[in-house]
Amino acid sequence: MPMRDLGLIFDLDGTLIDSAPDIHAIANRVLATEGLGPLSFNQVRSFIGNGVGVLIQRCLGALGYGDDPALHARISARFAEIYEDTHDLTRTYPGVIEALDLLAARYPLALCTNKPEAPTRAVLRHFGLLDLFPVIVGGDTLAERKPHPAPLLLAQSRLSTRRHLFLGDSEVDAETAKNAGVPFLLYTEGYRKTAPQSLGATLIFDNWSSLPAKIAALPL
Repeated sequence: MPMRDLGLIFDLDGTLIDSAPDIHAIANRVLATEGLGPLSFNQVRSFIGNGVGVLIQRCLGALGYGDDPALHARISARFAEIYEDTHDLTRTYPGVIEALDLLAARYPLALCTNKPEAPTRAVLRHFGLLDLFPVIVGGDTLAERKPHPAPLLLAQSRLSTRRHLFLGDSEVDAETAKNAGVPFLLYTEGYRKTAPQSLGATLIFDNWSSLPAKIAALPL
C-alpha cells in the first residue's frame, strides 16, 4: 500500500501525552472553590477518557454530589477556564515527538480526542506538535464524543485517505475503533484499566520508538 494512502489517527490524553497530573491538580483546585475534595491522583486518573463533562460528573459522584446539575455546571466552567492554558505538569510519553516526526513524513496524521478543541490545540502548540496534525476532531467538534464513531469517522473523511488506523490507549478508544470499523493500535502505558489482550487491538505496543517500523510491517 502506498504510504500516503494510509492515514493515522491518534487519541491524545494517555496516548501522546500524560496530562493526568495537570487534570488532577485542576480538578482539586476547582472542587476546593465549592469546599469539596480533595480527590486522590488515582481516583481522578481513573475518571479520564470521556471528556470534561463526564470527568466532573465522576469527580462529583465520588464525593456524593453527582445529582447536582448547577454544581456540575459551575465546576465544569471553572475547570474549562483553567484547563486550556495549564501544561506545567503534562509531559509527552518517551519517544512520542521523534516517532511523530517520522510518521508525519510518511503518512497523513489526524487527532481524535474527547478533550475540547481549544485545549487540544493549546497543548499541541505547547509541545511543538500542532503543525503535524492538519486534522483535529475534539470533544466539542460534534455533538457526539467517543466511543460514538462519529468523531473518528469525521477525522477519516477529513484525511481523505483510503485506509486508516486509530491509535489510542483505553477502552473508550478500542470501542470507538470497533464502532467505526477501523483497525486499532493500543499503547499500553496510558489510562487503560483492563488487560491489553481484551481490547481487540491489531497491534499492541509500549514503546513509541518502535512504532514507525511496526506500522510499516503491518499486513494491511
